[in-house]
Amino acid sequence: MALLESIEKQGNWLFKYRSFLPLLIFSPGLAWYIYLTWQRDYVNIWWLDLIFLAVGFFGLAIRVYTVGFTPKGTSGRNTTQGQVAESLNTSGIYSMVRHPLYLGNFFMWLAPVLMITDLWFALFFCSFYWIYYERIMFAEEAFLRRKFEKEYFAWAENTPAFFPKFSNYKKSSLYFSLKNVLKREYNGFFNLILIMTVFRIIGFAISEQKFYLDLPWIIVFACGFTIFAILKILKKFTKVLDVEGR
Repeated sequence: MALLESIEKQGNWLFKYRSFLPLLIFSPGLAWYIYLTWQRDYVNIWWLDLIFLAVGFFGLAIRVYTVGFTPKGTSGRNTTQGQVAESLNTSGIYSMVRHPLYLGNFFMWLAPVLMITDLWFALFFCSFYWIYYERIMFAEEAFLRRKFEKEYFAWAENTPAFFPKFSNYKKSSLYFSLKNVLKREYNGFFNLILIMTVFRIIGFAISEQKFYLDLPWIIVFACGFTIFAILKILKKFTKVLDVEGR
C-alpha cells in the first residue's frame, strides 16, 4: 500500500476511535502525575491550577465559537459513519483555520497536562497529539478533496491547517446558536473540570494522606456539575436545545 493511502487509512481508523484518545493521554499522564507528586510531596497551589483550567477553557471557547456557527451535517461527533460533510465550511473561523475543533481540543487537553508541571511530559503530549491528529486531518482532507474538488482546493490554498491566519477572516453567513453549543459542548466542559479535580484529589491523597479538596476547587466542581446536570436533563428529556438546521 502506498504511503499516502496508508496514512489515510490510519487517519480514518483513528477518526473512528478518536473518542478513546482521552484514555491514551489520561492514563500515562495520571501515572506520571502520581509519581511526581510522590517525589515532590506537594500539590500545586490552587490558583495555579485554575490558570491551567483557564487554558482549557480557552480551547473550549474555540470549540464554542466553531460549533455556534456550524450547520448540520458538518463538524459532527460521528464515529461509526466515518467522514460526513454535507457542505464545506469556509467562513467564520473556518476562513482562518481548517481544523478549529482540533485546535480547541489541543488547548483543552493541554490544561491537565500543564497540571503535571513537567516540561518533558508536555513535549511528549505535543508530539503525540500532532502525530495522532495529523493523520486524522489528512484523512478528513482527502475525503473533502474528493467530494468538493475545486471548492476545497481554493479554500485550502489560502487557509492554514492548524495555526490561524486572522487576516483571512470572513464573516459567517449563519447566526451564532447558543443552544447548539449548549447541546453539544456540555460534556467536554464538565470532563475538563472533572479530570483536573480528580488530579488534585489524588495529589492531596498522596502528599497529605487524606481526602481533601480546597474550597475554590469545590466551588468550581459544584458549579460545573450543576451546569452539566441541567444541560444533560434538558437534552435527554426536552427539545429546548434543539435548533432546526443545526
